[in-house]
Amino acid sequence: MHSFKMLPATAIKSLLLFALVFLLSLTSLVDSRNDTDETGLSSTHSSIRIGVVLDLDSPMGAMLDLCLSMAHSDFYSVHSNYQTRLSLHRKNAKGQFGVGSAGGTSSFSLNFELLPAVESFRISVCELIAVLELLKNEEVHGVLGRESLTESAFVAELGARAHVPVISFTAESQGFSHTKSSYFVRMSPDDLYQIKGLAAICQQFGWHNIVVIYEDSRHGNVFMSKLNKEFQEVDIRVGYSSAVSTSADDVYITKGLNKLMTMQTRVFLVHMNTLLGCRLFHLARKAGMMTEGYAWLITDSFSNFLNSEDSSSLEGVLGIRHCVPKSKKLKDFQERWTKNALLMKPEITVMDLNIYGLWAYDTVWALAMAIEKLLPIGQKLLTELSHTKFTGLSGKFELVDGELKPLAFEIFNVIGTGDRTVGYWTPSRGISKILGSISAKELKVIMWPGDTLVPPRGWAIPSNGKLKVGVPKKEGFTEFVKVQVDPLTNQPQVSGFSIDVFIASLQLLPFKLDYEFVPFMNASGHRNGSYADLLHRILDQSYDFVVGDITILADRAAYVDFTLPYTESGVVMVVKNKMSIDMWIFLKPLRWDLWLAIIVACIFIEVVPRLMERERNSTDAGSSMPRGQQVGLFVFPIAALAFPERNMVSNNWSRFVLVVWLFVAFILMQSYTAKLSSIFTVDQLEFSFSEEYYVGHQHGSFTRDFLINELHLNESKLRSYTRFEDYHDAMSRGSRKGGIDAIVGETPYMKLFLNRYGSEYRMVGRTYKTQGFGFAFPIGSPLVSYFSRAILDITQGPNMTTIEQKNLGPGYPSDSVDRDDPNLTAYNFGGLFIIICSAAIFSLFCSETSVGQRFTTTASHYGQRCCCSFPIFRGKESSVHSVSDTDASGESSSEEANEIQESKTNTSDRPEEVEVLESSSEDVSAGEVGSS
Repeated sequence: MHSFKMLPATAIKSLLLFALVFLLSLTSLVDSRNDTDETGLSSTHSSIRIGVVLDLDSPMGAMLDLCLSMAHSDFYSVHSNYQTRLSLHRKNAKGQFGVGSAGGTSSFSLNFELLPAVESFRISVCELIAVLELLKNEEVHGVLGRESLTESAFVAELGARAHVPVISFTAESQGFSHTKSSYFVRMSPDDLYQIKGLAAICQQFGWHNIVVIYEDSRHGNVFMSKLNKEFQEVDIRVGYSSAVSTSADDVYITKGLNKLMTMQTRVFLVHMNTLLGCRLFHLARKAGMMTEGYAWLITDSFSNFLNSEDSSSLEGVLGIRHCVPKSKKLKDFQERWTKNALLMKPEITVMDLNIYGLWAYDTVWALAMAIEKLLPIGQKLLTELSHTKFTGLSGKFELVDGELKPLAFEIFNVIGTGDRTVGYWTPSRGISKILGSISAKELKVIMWPGDTLVPPRGWAIPSNGKLKVGVPKKEGFTEFVKVQVDPLTNQPQVSGFSIDVFIASLQLLPFKLDYEFVPFMNASGHRNGSYADLLHRILDQSYDFVVGDITILADRAAYVDFTLPYTESGVVMVVKNKMSIDMWIFLKPLRWDLWLAIIVACIFIEVVPRLMERERNSTDAGSSMPRGQQVGLFVFPIAALAFPERNMVSNNWSRFVLVVWLFVAFILMQSYTAKLSSIFTVDQLEFSFSEEYYVGHQHGSFTRDFLINELHLNESKLRSYTRFEDYHDAMSRGSRKGGIDAIVGETPYMKLFLNRYGSEYRMVGRTYKTQGFGFAFPIGSPLVSYFSRAILDITQGPNMTTIEQKNLGPGYPSDSVDRDDPNLTAYNFGGLFIIICSAAIFSLFCSETSVGQRFTTTASHYGQRCCCSFPIFRGKESSVHSVSDTDASGESSSEEANEIQESKTNTSDRPEEVEVLESSSEDVSAGEVGSS
C-alpha cells in the first residue's frame, strides 16, 4: 500500500472530503446516550449552547472535563444575576462510532484500515465527526476543545463555514492561527515566546551551540522550524537535531544517545511528550549523560506534565513553563479540585492538575462574560471575547490577535523528585531572579547534573579518543609546516612556524587538549590534494580540525570556521631588481623643485649678509682677504664659517644668519646622503605589469585561482613551484629562457623569500587583501573562540618574535616591506626653508632699519644689566663696558677707543682739551651707534 504522503494535494483533499461526507451520512446510526450537557437553566434565563469535544476516557480529558464543570459552577454561583447561561454540550471524541471506547454502545464500528491516508496523517476522524455533530444537530454557538495540531485546521475551517468560533486552549504550536481564520481562537500563548525564553537562557550561560532532541511529529516539526529561525537571529546554532518517534524502542534511543556522546556539544534541548521524555532521560542516565559537564533543557510540553510522572531521572535538568501567579483563589480551587477528583469513578484515571486545566477553567469564565454582553452570533462573540479581560486562575486573561497574551515564564530546576523555581523570563524584561524585577538580571543558584553548582560550559572533548588534527604535507616552503616520518616508529614528526603557534596556543587554553597530528598525505608519502581538499576533510569528520598555513578566505568560511589570523594578510608581487647605469644618478635623491629651492636659498643667503656688511666691505682696509675673494665665498655661504680668517664677517647678525644656514645645510646633506645610499641598494625600476609576463605561484595554493579569476591572467602564463629555490632559479632565467618574470604569493611567503635572497628582489604594485593564516574548525565549534583568544595573546606578546626568529630566520621582518621610494621634494623640507628665510629677514630688519637698531640697543642694554646683576660678572665691569662700546651693527670700536686713550695721555696737561676730546669720543661713539 502506498503512503499517503506521496499523493497529490488535490487527491488528499478529495479523499478527506469523501471520508467526511461518508461518515456524516452515518450519523443517524449514532447512539448519543453518552452525550451530556450542563444547563441548570430556569425559565428566566436564556441558554447558549457551547460544544465541548474531549477524550473523556483519557487522564488528560478527565482532568479537563472536571475543570470545565467546576468553572461553570463557580462562575454562575458568583454571577447569579446573569441573564444568560452557558450550556456545555460534551462529545466524547473516542466514544464516537465505537472507536477507542471502553464498553461503548455504538452500533457502528469504523475500520481504519479502509482509510490509510487519514491514518498516515493521524487525523482523528472521530473528533471531526463530533464537531460536525455539534454544528449540525446541536446548533452550538461555539466549539471548545483540545485540538491536536493536524485537526485544528480542519476544525477551524468547519467553524468558519458555519460562522461558529472554534476555541482551543492547548494548541501552542499551531501552524494554523487566528490570522488564517478569524474564527479560530487560541487560549494559550504561541510557542514562539517560550523559544525566546530558551534563547535567553542559552545566552545567559554563553551556550552558542546546542543539540535539539524532539518528538517526531508535526507538532515537533513546527516547533523546530520556529526554534531554528529564532536561535539563528541571536547567534545560537543548532549543531545537530534528532527526531525521536513515539514508537521508538529503547535500543534505538540508546544508539542515538551514544552518537550524541561523540560530539563536542554538551547542551541538549528536549521537546517531546512526558512519557517519551521520561524514557529518554532514563536511558540518558544509564549512558552516563546525566553527569557533570552536561546541560539539559526541557520545554513546557514536557514540564507541564512533570508532576504526573516519576522525575527521579531528571535531577539537574533546567526547564521552562508558563508562570502561574500564586493567589488565594488558586489555592482554594486546587483543594476543591483534589477532592472532586477523588470522588470521580474509580475506573477513570485523572491526571494531576496543570496549566491546561487552568486555561480551560478561565476559558469558560471568558465565554460566560462575553455572551452576557451580546447575542453570541459568530463574529460578534469573537469580537466581545477579544475585549474580555480579567484575572483568572492562570493569571491575567487577555487575547491579542486571537491568542492568549503571554505574561511570564517560570524557569525551574529539577531537584530529586521535585523542582525549584530559579528565575523568570518575560518578553519585556528578559531574565530575572524575581518576577517583575529590573535589576537582578540573572538566575538563582542551579543544581546541575552531577550534583555540581558550576554551570556547564556547553561543550567537551568527545570521549572517543584523541582529537585528529590535520596538517598539510608540503614539498617546499616547509618553514611554516614540515612533516617528516620517523623511519623507526613510522610516526609523523611535525614542526614549523604554524605548528609552534598552535603549541603555544595550547598552553594558553583553560583546559587540556588531547590530540594527535594526522598529515594529509597519500600512501606514498606525498601530498594528498590541495588545501581546499584538506579543509573538506573536516566536513566528512576525517579531521576534527586543521592546523597549518591555511589562508582565511570567504569561500572557505562557508563550510569551516576560522580562528583569528596569526600572520600578516595580503597577496603581493615580487620582481627582480634591475639596476641601470646612470651618470646623473647623483641628482636622483632630490627632486627638481628641491634643487631649485636650495639654489634660491643660497642666493638669498648671499644677498642678506652682503647688505649687512656693505659699509665695512667698502672701508675695511684691515681685511687680509681680497674683496673679490670675499664676494666669491658668499656664493656658497657655508664657506664663510669654514674660512680660518675671523674677520671675514664682523656683523653679529650676519653670523647669526650663517649659523642658521649651517643648521639647514647639515640636515640637507644628511638627507641627501641617506637617500643616495638607498638608491644604490634598492631597485628604482618602474615596474609595469604586462599580460605577456609569465607569473609563478605556489603549487596547490589558492593563488592560482586568484590570478585567473581576479587578475584575469591567461592560464598558460602561470607556472607553479614548490620551493624558494625553484622561484629563484625561474626568476634568474626569465621568461625567455623558460622562467618567469614575477612571483605572486602571500605576504608571509614573499617576505621570507626576500629575507633569503636579499636585495635581488623587491615587492611592487598593490597589496591584494586577504585575511592571513588561521586554523580551521567545523562550523560552530566552541574551540574557535578559545584558540582565537590564545592567538591574540601570542601575536601581541613577546613570544611571537621568538617563534618567528626560530622558524623564519633572524632577518625576517616583523612588519610590512615598504615598496614606495619617492624622491625628496621641496615640500619635505619646507619647514627648514621657512626657518632660514625668517631668520635672514629678521636679522636684516634688526641690522638695517632704525626701529630694529633701537630694538637691538635696548636688548643689549638690558642684557648688560642682567649680566652685571650676577656676582660672577661684577669683577669684570671693565669688560662689560668695553663690550658696551661695540656698535649696534656688531663692529668693534676698540681701535677708536685706543686712539682716544692716547689722546687723553698726550693732553693730560691741558684739561680743556681733554674735556673736548672726551666729548668728541662720546659723540663719535653715539654717532656710530646711531648709524649702525
